[in-house]
Amino acid sequence: MTSTEDFVIQLALDKGVITPAQVDAAREQIAQHTDLSTPPPKVAEVLLKEKVVTAMQFSKLLADHFGLQAVDVTMARIGGDMINFMSRELAARYKALPISKSGRTLRVAVSDPFDVQTLDELAHVLGLTIDPCVAPAQDIKNATERLYGKDPATMEKMLENGEDLDNLVQTNEEAEPTAGKDNDGPIIKLVHSIIMEAIQRRASDIHLEPMEKRFRVRYRVDGVLLEVENPPKRLQHSIISRLKIMANISIAEKRIPQDGRIQVASTGKSLDLRVSSLPTVHGESIVMRILDKEGLSLGLPELGFFSDDRATMERLIALPDGLFLVTGPTGSGKTTTLYSCLHFINKPDKKIITVEDPVEYQLSGINQVPVRHDVGMTFASALRSMLRQAPNIVMVGEIRDLETAEIAINASLTGHMVFSTLHTNDAPGAITRLSDIGVKPFLISTSLRAALAQRLVRTVCKKCKKPYSPDAEEIRSLNITPAQCSTATFMKGAGCPNCNGTGYRGRYGIFELFLINDEITRMIYDGIGTGPLRDKARALGMRTMREDGLRKVLAGATTIEEVVSITVGDAG
Repeated sequence: MTSTEDFVIQLALDKGVITPAQVDAAREQIAQHTDLSTPPPKVAEVLLKEKVVTAMQFSKLLADHFGLQAVDVTMARIGGDMINFMSRELAARYKALPISKSGRTLRVAVSDPFDVQTLDELAHVLGLTIDPCVAPAQDIKNATERLYGKDPATMEKMLENGEDLDNLVQTNEEAEPTAGKDNDGPIIKLVHSIIMEAIQRRASDIHLEPMEKRFRVRYRVDGVLLEVENPPKRLQHSIISRLKIMANISIAEKRIPQDGRIQVASTGKSLDLRVSSLPTVHGESIVMRILDKEGLSLGLPELGFFSDDRATMERLIALPDGLFLVTGPTGSGKTTTLYSCLHFINKPDKKIITVEDPVEYQLSGINQVPVRHDVGMTFASALRSMLRQAPNIVMVGEIRDLETAEIAINASLTGHMVFSTLHTNDAPGAITRLSDIGVKPFLISTSLRAALAQRLVRTVCKKCKKPYSPDAEEIRSLNITPAQCSTATFMKGAGCPNCNGTGYRGRYGIFELFLINDEITRMIYDGIGTGPLRDKARALGMRTMREDGLRKVLAGATTIEEVVSITVGDAG
């Protein structure tokens, strides 16, 4: 036995994980080994084979003794970017698996923490600080093959021996992952781990994209796509088929886009995954939007409104009638803002009805109506019927056409407060957009109370944020004055496990609030364009999104580069 094995056996005995009788039995079994063509097994190997103890238990014993952490690399999903920090050759030579990177520190799984020389050599070769953790040797080998792919020599050997490289692939007709032996299927487990890892990382979307020679998996975390460990290309068809079965969409149809839904349970609550399938040159691309229907209870401060804008917003959304629009591109948080507004004004004396496509979050005390085009339940038809329900407040998920716009505006003119969204780049652009779809200027001017444009910027990680001094170029990019610099609290994230080394965790809104007063009303009635409307609003005190972002930079909530990248259109 090696010194490491002797040591771990003694540790297991001391901790009561195994008994002396079990060790003696293992040694008796070794003594009976008569096959001279193979070396006799070791005590630890016999104990593992007889399932007296697990490899993970041995790893935990070693980790505890050395003050390290034991890691189950079979369940961890390791980012595909790890191959940039340690090559396949180094991983094989040192029998080490890169787990994550934070700053200049690379976290590495090894099976033998006794081998300090190996860790020192690895640190020298990579030029990084090594943070070791402990995992079973076989698990490290298997995870290394998942990360780097099978070694070409190994693949050739398997083919020569006639082994089936697709022996892990199950049929597409498998049942849903309920209790029972079907849950043990490797493809089911792999799909489940992809979804669970995305949820743990707080991802909003999962992207599975067929490339020519690989099958790429990416998570969108805080608005930024992050590539993670890619499954083998050969499993692409089985993974996509499994997801389509779960989403209740046809696995036989691969020529047209399809949509479906998956419900999963995580940490005691139910989550919805909105699934979109799109045919591409190299196979079907799958995107899953993760929706926590029960998890939305944001107030206006959590969205990013400072006290002055929050007071204005609270006054606007409490008005008895009129039209309030939230504008921005897809994924800018418009629906979340509207839900937060409804949450604020949701009182027992108010009847609130929404029509959405689809209903993304469930709000207690609010009547939510899903759009169903297959049975003729469009935004317009639903809105027309909703008004017969005598609501005080109406939310229309999106104004897409003239019919919906006119019904919404007429509702706002007859004693209802109407909330909705539009796809425009800025707040004054909402006027032009409504005019473009055919709404008369006099209807816009008499119904619209305000338009809010917004974007989302990443916020600095609270656990690793540190003060810093921006350079001259950064200061010029946002036109920061010396007076503002003198009172600012510039912050930047150093990168830590809490934020996956990015320096950011979570997102915050930056806003442009366009209020309608008598002067603006007359300009809208006269058909004045977006440019003059924007100039007049600026003269009346409207802040652009870049200016609002600057306030959040000065408060240390986000960074200069984040605001600059999101508000390129405001540079002038």
